[in-house]
Amino acid sequence: MTTATTASTEVQTRRAWKIPVIYLLATVLLGFMAYSAKGDVTIRLRDKSQSLAIPDIVTSGPRILVFLLIVMTVLCLWGWASTILRIRVPRLVEVAVMSLAVLSTVLGFLVFAATGSSAALTLTSVLVSTIAISTPLIFGSLSGVVSERVGVVNIAIEGDLLVGAFAGVMAASYFRTPYMGLVAAPLAGALLGCLLALFAVRYGVDQIIVGVVLNVLALGLTTFFYQTVMKKVPERLNTNQFSLAPIKIPGLSEIPVVGPMLFNQTILVYLMYLAVAFLTVYLFRSRWGLRLRACGEHPRAADTVGINVNRTRALNTILGSAFAGLGGAFFTLGSVLSFTDNISAGNGYIALAAMILGKWHPLGAMGAALMFGFAQAVARMLPNVAPSIPSDLVAMIPYVVTIVAVAGFVGKSRPPAAENVPYVK
Repeated sequence: MTTATTASTEVQTRRAWKIPVIYLLATVLLGFMAYSAKGDVTIRLRDKSQSLAIPDIVTSGPRILVFLLIVMTVLCLWGWASTILRIRVPRLVEVAVMSLAVLSTVLGFLVFAATGSSAALTLTSVLVSTIAISTPLIFGSLSGVVSERVGVVNIAIEGDLLVGAFAGVMAASYFRTPYMGLVAAPLAGALLGCLLALFAVRYGVDQIIVGVVLNVLALGLTTFFYQTVMKKVPERLNTNQFSLAPIKIPGLSEIPVVGPMLFNQTILVYLMYLAVAFLTVYLFRSRWGLRLRACGEHPRAADTVGINVNRTRALNTILGSAFAGLGGAFFTLGSVLSFTDNISAGNGYIALAAMILGKWHPLGAMGAALMFGFAQAVARMLPNVAPSIPSDLVAMIPYVVTIVAVAGFVGKSRPPAAENVPYVK
């Protein structure tokens, strides 16, 4: 009995070196940036949409970097000490410390890039762009959460985003209102979801293969109709004149830094807020959510209590694809852009990574998608403050962040037990 208890304790408190090593690398990086930086940095906390005047902050870049280095050093020492001494750290504290470490490192990189530059570091604008860029990623990751929780792997998120972007701008241009695009985009995604449900659920074809084929189908169809239909009458079927305008919430949008980020966005962003809240509650606090998750974890048990497993899987696969289709509308209706070939540009796969990093939970998927969106916003801002950085290197940032996050932070994650397993009575 004593031996078993001791072994159990050793297993529970075994050392994990991954996080302390990451803290050490971040400390070394900040040390290098603090040593190399020379000059002042201008930090702008006001967005152009705000009437509130906030003066720019001009201060020494190395001084900020030294402060961040001290913070990161303390976190690094804490991480190594807790690991060596096998201190049990509450999960909430661990997440808070990790978030502070990431924030310190990212802020240090931004300050380092802007130090000595004549351009200002526009933090508020970067945050506004982060929310906007993250919107299709969040919708796509929510699509994956719904589909995989019910037991269907949805690799076709990329195709859903693409057909949503195409149908959204075409409907908005044809009917001369962006709100018809918001109706057409999820319907287009749902149509692609019907094909996924037909082959993967009804006929039991491998879900990953079906998803890849649907992505190729969506790319081929949108490219064909873009070349043969849209390009002939672009002013009628592919115009950006009917894009969604930002909706400014009075008072809240004037809050410094976070106001424009959260409360001066298009209706797509506000729908994204509602979608995350809806799925968070209903997936884990409703009969619908319980049945959905039962079909993804143990379909045989769900069947024994009267749940039609294949129908539940099919309907929720279509629902998930509709979420992704709505997110695809951002690329055209939400970005004031016309449709172009492959406009989704791999964002569906990043959304899949966000879903995995978020461990198949709406809030976790949203957090991961925001991280990827922030990486893209930084990549777009860097050429303005640090034009010497090669553009190809800057373009790699979002994808490098994706790889590092999934490989370094996702840890052990368990997908729904019955995903990609056809259910046959």
